[in-house]
Amino acid sequence: MRTNSNKEVIVALDFASVEETFNFLALFTEALYVKVGMELYYQVGPEIIRKLKQLGHKIFLDLKLHDIPNTVKETMKSLGKLDLDLVNVHAMGGIEMMKAALNGLRSTNKNTKCIAVTALTSLSDAVLKRELLINRKLETTVLHYAQNAFNAGLDGVVCSPLEVQLIHRNLGEAFLTVTPGIRLDGDNVDDQVRVTTPVKAKIYGADYIVVGRSITRAIDPVSTYNKIKASFMRGDNDEN
Repeated sequence: MRTNSNKEVIVALDFASVEETFNFLALFTEALYVKVGMELYYQVGPEIIRKLKQLGHKIFLDLKLHDIPNTVKETMKSLGKLDLDLVNVHAMGGIEMMKAALNGLRSTNKNTKCIAVTALTSLSDAVLKRELLINRKLETTVLHYAQNAFNAGLDGVVCSPLEVQLIHRNLGEAFLTVTPGIRLDGDNVDDQVRVTTPVKAKIYGADYIVVGRSITRAIDPVSTYNKIKASFMRGDNDEN
């Protein structure tokens, strides 16, 4: 069942080692909502999730599962036992794969939200057409994948902030939008193309924003996190 979400800032723990990860988290006196991606999870496996849970952190496990339906279903059964807050698949796997993912997850966990990646924030219209042979506009493709995720019963999607309004307008406010591609003014966009600031993400109506390098590479990560959180949660425009 889809329910309205509270705004959340998710910190991407894209570190090369467990030691770096926990050194970073030790800077904070509060529990965070964190994203564990492939780089970290594939080094350590489920143990990293258990350690983060012991510290009170909420966890988005970002593995972007994309395989035949049965393989994804069985994988989700295992992930459901980790008591995650959020987990994802790739919408390009199709509706039946997404349904299988949800069935597998719900067989072991009734509370973890499941969302689908639409199009990576590193993609552009040109890449979609030239390399992936998708001749529709990127925002049209994102909305179509989001509609498929909705029809499969998922809780929401990962999309860029630029597509949030389109998705909520077509699929409702309760359908979650989790948005990477968040940068402060003046930050390097690195390998991402479709980016915006926390304030603009709030204006667009994003439910969760995922922020990595702007926080993890900051001189003062705690201060930067608090600034981004204020910008997104309250609309404070002090982003410089």
